[in-house]
Amino acid sequence: MTGSPLITLKDICFGYTSGQIIMEGLDFELRQGDKIAISGQNGAGKTTLFHIMLGLLKPAKGTITIFGKQHRQEVDFKETRKRIGLVFQDPDDQLFCPTVLEDVAFGPLNMGAEPEEAADKARRILDELDILHLSDRVPFRLSGGEKRVVSLATVLAMEPEVLLLDEPSTGLDQSTTEKLIRIIDAYPLNGLVIISHDQEFISRVAREKLVFKDKKLARMDI
Repeated sequence: MTGSPLITLKDICFGYTSGQIIMEGLDFELRQGDKIAISGQNGAGKTTLFHIMLGLLKPAKGTITIFGKQHRQEVDFKETRKRIGLVFQDPDDQLFCPTVLEDVAFGPLNMGAEPEEAADKARRILDELDILHLSDRVPFRLSGGEKRVVSLATVLAMEPEVLLLDEPSTGLDQSTTEKLIRIIDAYPLNGLVIISHDQEFISRVAREKLVFKDKKLARMDI
């Protein structure tokens, strides 16, 4: 049974400057212990929903409450982003340092860790994910699967309480997908939200499935 609310969105309305409305009266709630998958057609608003949760986009209407506090301004989201980790759909958007180790250490450094402490944390996370051997590699030269696991490591190094994963299994072979599932199952999180079209992946990782329908989220059987 799930616990207290972590992320609550109420009556969210959002549209682009082109006039396209993609959310109208949308509600969403992530409670402690929840593992939720979100599906929907391309352009339905799945990634946009993540960006609204983190204050990267502002809805035209609605309320956002995270960790018990209503979020209205950028300052409200600033601390929240240290507690909610987002793994982008495209790993190349997340990896920008000369080496894998530096990429994974960047988050802890940015949160105030000393350089050696950040490097130690990065090595520990890479070791836990069984990719320590990639430490000195140049990120853009990695395979697609390697990049995806490294991008996850960059977020886990910041020890998030909630994890948002945007199409995490896209382009992965079966072996890497199995590794990703093991990592997600083993990592101590308060809540997990996954955007995915991969129904088999959803059935193994999530406990609840929501689908974009008529600019809202509808509950579906997994």
